[in-house]
Amino acid sequence: MAIAATIFLSLSSPTRHPLASQNSFQPISLKSTATITLRYPSLRISASSISMEAPSKSSFLDRKESGFLHFVKYHGLGNDFILVDNRNSTEPRITPEQAVKLCDRNFGIGADGVIFAMPGINGTDYTMRIFNSDGSEPEMCGNGVRCFARFIAELDNLHGRQSFTINTGAGLIVPEIQDDKKVRVDMGEPTLKASNVPTKLPANEGQSVIKSELTVDGVTWNVTCVSMGNPHCVTFGPKGSENLQVDELNLPQIGPKFEHHEMFPARTNTEFVQVFSRSHLKMRVWERGAGATLACGTGACAVVVAAVLEGHTGRSCTVDLPGGPLEIEWSEEDNHVYMTGPAEAVFYGSVPL
Repeated sequence: MAIAATIFLSLSSPTRHPLASQNSFQPISLKSTATITLRYPSLRISASSISMEAPSKSSFLDRKESGFLHFVKYHGLGNDFILVDNRNSTEPRITPEQAVKLCDRNFGIGADGVIFAMPGINGTDYTMRIFNSDGSEPEMCGNGVRCFARFIAELDNLHGRQSFTINTGAGLIVPEIQDDKKVRVDMGEPTLKASNVPTKLPANEGQSVIKSELTVDGVTWNVTCVSMGNPHCVTFGPKGSENLQVDELNLPQIGPKFEHHEMFPARTNTEFVQVFSRSHLKMRVWERGAGATLACGTGACAVVVAAVLEGHTGRSCTVDLPGGPLEIEWSEEDNHVYMTGPAEAVFYGSVPL
């Protein structure tokens, strides 16, 4: 696989060039005889031919050349994804193995996953599929679905407040793009039944696992298990701990031991949570298939559900993640969890397949 260096940077971030207009997109190139090429056994990265004439975003997204994968890279609070227009097929345009290469931050584009915008089924407007950076396919992704919503708005030239339905492996998801361009997502109802999370931990509250004990590497943690269409193990600290200091955790060391624990037959995402107040939490996450990430939308939803069940907070919370805050509400009226946060385009690019 080769990675082409035709990349159009979004200059709407604080790092944009001082001479660039806000929200402009300009190709970066080397208009000279020089060519930069890095070669590896399975990857070639080359850069050449730079022009200062920027195409419109719409013209870029309309490109249909065979043999190329055109993409937009988005991030939701630093949880970053390669978005692919796959609306003309019900099969992903690339394989999981190709996704692993594209997500590599040294030899590829760099991302936590690749997301495909596909035709809707069962009456939905669109279908969303995602390959993690390790090639596995999760049921869905909270930050990813916000990026997906903004991507669809670009593809279909939608403006203002918009809402549509998305079919995912976790069921129906309904995002709404708000006037401030943040995305509010109806994430549906949390699943608490132990066998459906799934977890092998014995239920201790009806059919649920709430503030149960889990021994990891000789340490006993209190955990609550929640599914938001994908499995989550939420902990507010080891047994007997007053208040977990999440910044002191060695996440790369402890995270995989939770993810692959025998009590989680489908592996698990793990959230480590610090309580600031009845409406303010801080979390770090180890994601199944992606490792330590800057944000996890389904994880933030699971954290608030667990916090309510354990009596730490009310139903509306600000959840601080390494990449920034999300607003989460677990509605008592309909039992649905609502997530609100940003999603921003980073750059536009093309990859020869």
